[in-house]
Order: sequence, then C-alpha cells, then structure tokens
Amino acid sequence: MTVSTIDLADRIAAAHGLTKTAAKAAVEDVLKGIAEAAVKGEEVSLNGFGKFKVQAKPERDGRNPSTGAPMKIAASKKVVFQPAKALKDAVNG
Repeated sequence: MTVSTIDLADRIAAAHGLTKTAAKAAVEDVLKGIAEAAVKGEEVSLNGFGKFKVQAKPERDGRNPSTGAPMKIAASKKVVFQPAKALKDAVNG
C-alpha cells in the first residue's frame, strides 16, 4: 500500500482538528523544507524518525546496456534516508 501526501494530510487533519487544506499545506511545507535543505547539501534530522542527507557518488566506469561498450558514468549526488533506531524497532516489531 502506498500512502500519498493527501493521505498524510487527511490523517493530520483528523488528528489535530485542521481543515484538509491546512493540513495538506503543512505537509507540503515540510517536504519543501526537506527538499530545500537537500539542495543546499544540508542534513535534515527528524528525532525518532530518521535523517535525510545528500551523498556524493563519484564518477565510475560502466557499460552501455544496449551495446556493452565501456562508458563513464558521471559523478552525481543522491538523497538518502537513514531511519532512526526507534523507527527500525517499530518496523521490525
């Protein structure tokens, strides 16, 4: 099952007596803040949940899947999530 931002907003609205519009705006603002921090290379730590951080991936050798010819894969950055121990424990029962 996939939970969307609308589903999260509905849960927050019900739990805190907010309108769905206000809750959706809050969820979108949180996600926007995480994205803006990632663009700046900053780490976002949510206590008891986990961390979002940017990792640099160096240039590496690869192969073209169509032709098998060797090629260089450009260096890049990726956003990774590292769950907190509390979240890991909750997921694993």
